[in-house]
Formats: sequence, C-alpha cells, structure tokens
Amino acid sequence: MMNGGNLVDNDSAVAGGVEDMYGEDIATMGQPVTPWTVSVASGYTLMRDPRHNKGLAFTERERDAHYLRGLLPPIVLSQELQEKRIMHMLRQYKVPLQRYMAMMDLQERNERLFYKLLIDNVEELLPVVYTPTVGEACQKYGSIFRRPQGLYISLKEKGKILEVLKNWPERSIQVIVVTDGERILGLGDLGCQCLPITIDVGTNNEKLLNDEFYIGLKQRRATGQEYGELLHEFMSAVKQNYGEKVLIQFEDFANHNAFELLARYSSSHLVFNDDIQVLFSN
Repeated sequence: MMNGGNLVDNDSAVAGGVEDMYGEDIATMGQPVTPWTVSVASGYTLMRDPRHNKGLAFTERERDAHYLRGLLPPIVLSQELQEKRIMHMLRQYKVPLQRYMAMMDLQERNERLFYKLLIDNVEELLPVVYTPTVGEACQKYGSIFRRPQGLYISLKEKGKILEVLKNWPERSIQVIVVTDGERILGLGDLGCQCLPITIDVGTNNEKLLNDEFYIGLKQRRATGQEYGELLHEFMSAVKQNYGEKVLIQFEDFANHNAFELLARYSSSHLVFNDDIQVLFSN
C-alpha cells in the first residue's frame, strides 16, 4: 500500500522492498537480505536500477524477497568473481575507447561493481575512464552515445528551466557540475558533449555542425544577451529548486565566460570554478 509516498507499508517486508534500517551505503554488507529502501522497486525494474542492481550477486534469499526468481540465470556469483570476469573481458579489448565504452555500459547496469572495479584496479582503469581516453570519448560522444546520465538544458528550454530541473528524480542535490561545453579538457568547443548538466547554446565547431550523429543543437553558439539570459535563468532556477546551499561548479567554460560568471554570481550563489580558482592560484 501507499504510505506517505512510499511504495509499501513501512511495517511490511514484502511487495517491493525491506525497510532501510542500516542505510544504503552498507546495504549489501553482511545482511541476510539486502535492506533496500521501501521506495526501490522490485523484480525486473530493480535489475535495471544501476544504483541497486547486483546482477548475478543477488543471493537466493534476495531473489525470493525481491521477486527476481527466474529473471536471472540460476548461478550466484560473488562481486569478486564478477569483477574478475569483467577485468578479463576488458583486457581482451585492444582499443582504449572500447574499454571506455564497456566501463560506461557497466556503470549504467551496476554502479557498485563499477566503482569496486575502479577502486581495486585504479592504475589500470583510470587512464580508461579519464585522461587520455576520455578525450577521445568526448570527441566521439555523439557516435558512442548510449543513454543520458544527466540533464540537458538548451536554448529550446528558455523560460522552462525550472520545469526541466524538476524533471530530475533526485530531490536532495548538494553539488551541480555544469558546463557549456566550450572548453572540454583543452579540446576546444565540443558543444553538447559533457554531463551531468550541459548548457547547450550551440557550437561553432564545423565538424560537429556537419556531423549527422551530433546530439546537440546544430546552430552557431549563442553569445551576449541571449547567452547571459539563459545562464541567469539557470542560476535562478537552481537556487529556487535546490536552495541557496547547493554548490554550482562551473566546469570547462571558456575563460571569457568563466571569469564573468564567477564575478556575477559569487555574491549570490555558492559557486566554484576549479580551472580558475585552483589552477590560477598555483
């Protein structure tokens, strides 16, 4: 039954989840049945929630409790064995971008396994998910795009940005990383090619404008008043929707906009730009 917005009665241990007595961070550590929060769906939907999916690591009891019986192969594999299997698969790829795509696919399926893989194999995998491979991934983002992982706000959403922010399912947001894509990793103007929040005001990159697979606005980059009005609406909507304590990190803005945005909003918003406030301070 619905109870205060939850999917099930808090006193019930069935029909979609078990009360989160221990907290999400230790949900899979030594508990006989994973204590999913009551707002987490079960069955087929649960397996497609990357934050809670464990793949073949779901135990026999968990498969019964969360209606997964028959939706998975019968074998139960520990997270360690899954990690070993995926590392074996990644090492078969000779092209770094293929490894990057495989890692992103894993993140979209099973976040816990993704981060365990990174932590346990940081020296081997950091060059795959970050520099230098991520540079190529950014340049070819339209071609390798799988599914969105953040918010896209473009000139088409002008006047509706607050509505766009409300479409994001998480309510307790503490940090927002926003980019307009003009200076990604020193690669130049990549337009709408970075997450989690992309302000898409077009691109002056001719290659992207002529790329049939480019997923951003195919128009020249907005500047001046049009640019300023969209950013101001975004900043106002963020404060209205998430409160004044949310941290907004300006990421990979061109210098002429980066300095202006910091100067304009540092007295009214909690803002930060590591490219300027960290790099320029050293």
